[in-house]
Amino acid sequence: MPKDTSEMPDAGETISKPHTAAPARRLPPVNRRRNLLLALAAVVVLGGIGYGAYWLIFASHYVSTNNAYTGADVAQVTPLISGQIQSIPVAETQYVTAGQPLLYLDPRDEKIAVDQAKAALGQAERQVRGYFANDAALAAEVAARHSAISQADAQIASAKSDLDRSRIDLQRRERLASSGAVSGEELTTAQDRFKEAQASYAAAQAAKATAVANASQAAGSREVNQALIVGADVADNPDVLAAKARLDAAELALSRTIIPAPVSGILTKKVGEIGQQIQPGTVVMQIVPIREIYVDANFKEVQLKRVRVGQPVVLTSDLYGDSVKFHGRVKGLSGGSGSAFSLIPAQNASGNWIKIVQRLPVRITLDPDELAKHPLRVGLSMNATIDVASSR
Repeated sequence: MPKDTSEMPDAGETISKPHTAAPARRLPPVNRRRNLLLALAAVVVLGGIGYGAYWLIFASHYVSTNNAYTGADVAQVTPLISGQIQSIPVAETQYVTAGQPLLYLDPRDEKIAVDQAKAALGQAERQVRGYFANDAALAAEVAARHSAISQADAQIASAKSDLDRSRIDLQRRERLASSGAVSGEELTTAQDRFKEAQASYAAAQAAKATAVANASQAAGSREVNQALIVGADVADNPDVLAAKARLDAAELALSRTIIPAPVSGILTKKVGEIGQQIQPGTVVMQIVPIREIYVDANFKEVQLKRVRVGQPVVLTSDLYGDSVKFHGRVKGLSGGSGSAFSLIPAQNASGNWIKIVQRLPVRITLDPDELAKHPLRVGLSMNATIDVASSR
């Protein structure tokens, strides 16, 4: 077969070989490593400068912790008197307002006590009014006794006159009897009249002594009666006041058969049941005031150097996430760390002591309007950030 000469070079053409590129020049390994280290050092320096600027401008003004939990001053509902539970008009987890009735006790015994106290008060008032009436009667008796004394004085004066007259008459007849001018019968009659006058005078004196004694007795009786009423009217008399105090106590016990809510909040831990006999001090339920919830944030001791009362705090909760922020204020710092108040405090004087950074609870109050909009419960986890650059 004839060969294909289309691709054959013409005569006289020079067949050229393909051109090969020269190999690239590579850096020595030592120089390359140095450049990488310089780049890494530059990145580290820039990162350090950036972090330093961030810490100086922002981070140094705040301290944060996620070791924070909500709390509240939980109110305990306890009866002040013993009694049987008659009804419980509330349920667990219900929101109650301050003063709302939570529990009713059987009031029948207390109502009887109130009726008895009312009767005792009425009796005391009548008795005191009798004291005032007796005072008027005793005053009249004292006046009558003094009149009897005056009458006795008049009788004494009359008896004294009769005694003097009969004495003079007797003396005259005794002088005349020696001369025989007066008979023996007249002398005897004069002597009898004198003795009668002496007896009458003695009787008048005895009557006065009796009148004086009776007047003293009447005055003493009035003084005793006046001691019961002096300085006060019927309403302010001690006997009436004592009876009124007993009535007030009975009415107070009756009012305590209705147990109201001491604060507003969520009802929890209800243990009382209808028909149960309870004693004073028994905790029958608790109330969590969710609108007065606070946060106890446990900061490390190395974070507390610049923390002051009144500084603003921004908080987030695990319940709502970072999208809901709460704002509050530092209310105060605890008097000691948790380990200091633990049931078995750490004995740091032992030979195997290891230093551990302690945490101190910081009490933070929350904005009530934000709490009303996003309610919290006791024991929830929180994240707290305090602006320590703020003076208050």
